[in-house]
Amino acid sequence: MKTAVIGCGNISKMHLIALNNNPETEIIAVCDIKPERADTVAEKYGARAYYDIDELLKNENPDVLHICTPHYLHTAMAAKALAKGIHVLTEKPCSVTLEEVDALRKAQTLSGKQVGICFQNRYNGCVQQAKKIIDSGTIGKVKAIRAFVTWSRDEGYYSDDWHGTLEKECGGVLINQAIHTVDLIQYFGGKCKSLTAHVANDHLKGVIEVEDNASILMELEGGVTAMLYATTAYAENSDVLVEILTENGKLRFEGERLFSFDESGNMTEIKGSSAIVYHGESYWGDGHSALINDFYDCLKNGREFEIDAFEGGHAAKIVAASYKSAASGKSEEVQL
Repeated sequence: MKTAVIGCGNISKMHLIALNNNPETEIIAVCDIKPERADTVAEKYGARAYYDIDELLKNENPDVLHICTPHYLHTAMAAKALAKGIHVLTEKPCSVTLEEVDALRKAQTLSGKQVGICFQNRYNGCVQQAKKIIDSGTIGKVKAIRAFVTWSRDEGYYSDDWHGTLEKECGGVLINQAIHTVDLIQYFGGKCKSLTAHVANDHLKGVIEVEDNASILMELEGGVTAMLYATTAYAENSDVLVEILTENGKLRFEGERLFSFDESGNMTEIKGSSAIVYHGESYWGDGHSALINDFYDCLKNGREFEIDAFEGGHAAKIVAASYKSAASGKSEEVQL
């Protein structure tokens, strides 16, 4: 399948490596508003370089467009590609407002093409194991979930022209780092019905316009309560911790280590089945290549990719609703 990648920054490397290693895909074009960046990537992968999405879509006919640009561009670029009959695989967030999520879902439906959202942590080994255990019913129904994202971002991270800005990043730790864990919470516990959120810029006042600390209290389907705490003000990039309380015990994973606890609190580590190969930072998880390969397998075999604008859009709606809840410091309950 012919592929094109728009946005040749840091996260695009994950896509390009996966595509280059997949015998079913051919990278025909790359695009970036910084010509030198597009040219460098194009030369490395034997692709044609473009500096504008409209020029790319005018001159090329890819089967799939990978979107790796700043957040505020994702929905509009996806809609353009879908309107031309091109499948889309976009980095998170797929959208930055509640209205954009609805617009992307409509564009997907009207086009009849597939949309994939990069929530690659669903493909991590511990997540897959935990999901199987929960779905089996052996530990009873989920009662509550708590999750912690404690990472580190200094001034240097925000030295480009979009990170840390309300206009282009459209938020901070919630929309960028913690949205993956937001997705996992509803993946394990069910869709979010209502939430109350708090956000603050405590760490880099005067440097960024967005939050570096956030917490969300969520009510999920079936009466499940979920709590998320996220920060980029910690001293290191620690592994994400998620704990799932059930009727008959609980599961907890931190990084790629999964533990189970029985009703008496006795802990057992559940061992993984394979070695992990990371193409990016280890705390990102190891699922990017698995997700991308699964997306192309879906296209090849006519399966529906699970994390589309409807499924993947839930996390974007939770984040957008959280910002609405936290607006002006009111932290009001928002219904979804």
